[in-house]
Amino acid sequence: MNAEDFLQLLKFNTCPDSISPHLQALWYDAKGNWNQAHAIVQRLRDQNAARIHAYLHRKQGDLQNSRYWYDKVGNTFSEKLSFDEEWHWLVDRSLIK
Repeated sequence: MNAEDFLQLLKFNTCPDSISPHLQALWYDAKGNWNQAHAIVQRLRDQNAARIHAYLHRKQGDLQNSRYWYDKVGNTFSEKLSFDEEWHWLVDRSLIK
C-alpha cells in the first residue's frame, strides 16, 4: 500500500481492519473521530505511535500533553507544520515497513 491507496480508503465509512493500527488511528482522525484515533495510539508503545499521539494532542489544543509526546520521541515541538502537512508526514512514516 502507498499513500495514494491509503487516501482512497478515506472514501469508505468503515475503517479497514487490514491496515496497521497506526494507519487506523490516522484514518479515524481524518474522519473526525479524534477519540477513536486517540484510543488506538494509547494502546501502542512504539515511537511512531508516540509521534501520532503528539500530533493528536496538538490538534486537540492540549499543547502541554503534546509537548510531552514530542519530547518522548526526541522531536522539538513545532507549529511550523500545518495539521494537514503533519498528518500526511505521519501517513508516509506509517507506511514504511
